[in-house]
Amino acid sequence: MQNTSFFRKIFLVASVAFFYSCDKDFNAIGDDLIGGNHFDLATMDLEVIGYNQQIKAIQSNNLTSNQLGIYVNSAFSTTVANFATQVTLAEPNPTIGESPVVQSIELEIPYYSHIDKVENGKNIYILDSIYGPLDGRMNLSVYESGYYMPNLDPDDNFVSSKLFFTDDNHLFDNVKVGARLNNGPDEENINFRFSPEEITETTKDNAGKETVTKRAPAMKLNLNTTVFQEKILKAPAGKLVSNDVFKEYFRGLYFKVESNGGASRMATMDFKKGKITIKYKAKTEITTDDDETMEDKTLVLNLSDNTVNLLQETNLNSSYNTAISTPKVNGDEKLYLKGGQGSMAILELFGRTDVIGYDKNGKLTQGPNNVPDELDRLRNPADGKKLLINEANLVFHIDSDAMKNSSEPNRIYLYDFNNNRPIVDYYNDGTPSATNDAKKIKQVFSGILNVDPVSKKGTTYKIRLTNHIKNLINNKDSTNVKMGIVVTEDINVVASSKLKATNIKTVKGDAFTKAPRASVMSPLGTILHGGNSPDGSKRLKLQIYYTKPN
Repeated sequence: MQNTSFFRKIFLVASVAFFYSCDKDFNAIGDDLIGGNHFDLATMDLEVIGYNQQIKAIQSNNLTSNQLGIYVNSAFSTTVANFATQVTLAEPNPTIGESPVVQSIELEIPYYSHIDKVENGKNIYILDSIYGPLDGRMNLSVYESGYYMPNLDPDDNFVSSKLFFTDDNHLFDNVKVGARLNNGPDEENINFRFSPEEITETTKDNAGKETVTKRAPAMKLNLNTTVFQEKILKAPAGKLVSNDVFKEYFRGLYFKVESNGGASRMATMDFKKGKITIKYKAKTEITTDDDETMEDKTLVLNLSDNTVNLLQETNLNSSYNTAISTPKVNGDEKLYLKGGQGSMAILELFGRTDVIGYDKNGKLTQGPNNVPDELDRLRNPADGKKLLINEANLVFHIDSDAMKNSSEPNRIYLYDFNNNRPIVDYYNDGTPSATNDAKKIKQVFSGILNVDPVSKKGTTYKIRLTNHIKNLINNKDSTNVKMGIVVTEDINVVASSKLKATNIKTVKGDAFTKAPRASVMSPLGTILHGGNSPDGSKRLKLQIYYTKPN
């Protein structure tokens, strides 16, 4: 086991070194060809204009993970996250049997967790992707949903997919059916908490032999047996014949959270791994009319198909509210990145100064050419000696004072804002994760939080965009696109979600119609020093490391 771990680490280091070295224009090969005395190694810091952009209601259906709970973040706002999902039959058209009688109904959704240690044969777990005070509790209600979630949009003649948005809570709250279904003990509803306890169950077979099973922590709720007896086990003929029919008949579940007066918490969860297990007894073909024996049976419902995360932002911090509602066209001092229905920043590399231009032969001309002068000079050096770019980075310094009482996101994501897609450095980075965590791949492109070992607080994020900068300098037809920067829950998810409003403009007048989906999946935020920060040592700049022939 130790040898395996050792070789895995060696492989990781070698992989990072390989991908890093592949991006160098001149390393050992250059030294062999020219010699170390013919090059000057240098660095430069170039201007970056960054300004805030509010993200209002945004598409939040069918995310790969969702938020549930209440998270109070003093630097940003209070986020209330509800959730709605369709429910499907694990086996359509089940044989229920005669005279079914429910024994128990349990809803179970696993949490993200890992084993911290083992004590007295018991696994001690730590919940991952959970935020707020450890003793946080809330009022959790799970209702039968009265709102049907179609696959296709009836307002578009069923041509396009039906989209749901973060502000659609009213659609579900206004038509919830009956009382809450989770009618068990208080800790399952009015005093609910995300418990890290290992789940242990003991079962007996017909001979009385006991079997103990253990599994990772999960939301485990007892549901109203009467409702499911009548709605599912005694469903009208044909309502369980297929999932298409069933989803119209039983329209799903709506999870609603409310404060119970104390501190609350929020968790990011994969609801699609959840299920409802209905255990019941019924007469079947193995019994006779004279036999009063009932067979034990199980029917499983999966929390799958269409889902939507429903987010409400209240109690906005005044500084945050001002920054995202009145961004400065020439750049903000602080950049506010907030997941969910939150905010992002837009970056313009090389500044906006444009008083000179060059013709196609690289000859200086009078007047602007719609290319920033900083980029023009890199493309057309006065001495004719073109720079060889070894590395280019954006280093974002966290505003430690503003973030001192808040959790920082583990990662941020830089992308091509003009075209809503990753930049070339994202695609070129194939480095694995040091911990086999798929969310921590692409460690050269990075955007991973750097943490101070003493304070245990985040200090910076660094994103590498070497190939993007090379392309801009070496290919004069390349467009200097604006960059978007957001928090991300999962670096693998690069698709975009649509904004509900179609007429939103940035402070520069650009159309703003989409934002990265992985940002919608995160409840966290961070405050970064921008290009106009009064602290020059932490001001956002484009750092370029280059080699220039003598």
